[in-house]
Amino acid sequence: MNLLQTIEQEQVDKLAAERGVPDFIPGDTIKVSVKVVEGDRERIQAFEGVCIARKNAGINSNFTLRKISYGEGVERVFPLYSPRLTAIEVVRQGDVRRAKLYYLRGRTGKAARITEKARSTAAKDAE
Repeated sequence: MNLLQTIEQEQVDKLAAERGVPDFIPGDTIKVSVKVVEGDRERIQAFEGVCIARKNAGINSNFTLRKISYGEGVERVFPLYSPRLTAIEVVRQGDVRRAKLYYLRGRTGKAARITEKARSTAAKDAE
């Protein structure tokens, strides 16, 4: 590893330790809290959708969420280690066989559903 890669890896380790990024994969439903600046005001906006893609590239890692808002498909790309992200929460785990779910763009309604991953008996007993 060269010097630049070493510095980037140190930053990723530091950010991951203080923020606590959860493990999620495409197909999972994610709720992200984002800081939004409007003029001199700052507020937190929630965005909940299905993760359709994830790119792991060190400090430049990002993920794409898709949701249907008022009958219109909305996709948003979030940098994983952005200071604008205040919280990332996994709402439910989906069961898919692809790494990129771009095919969901052409589907609406029940055709765009993703089945929920079956939880293990240990997870059921914990509840």
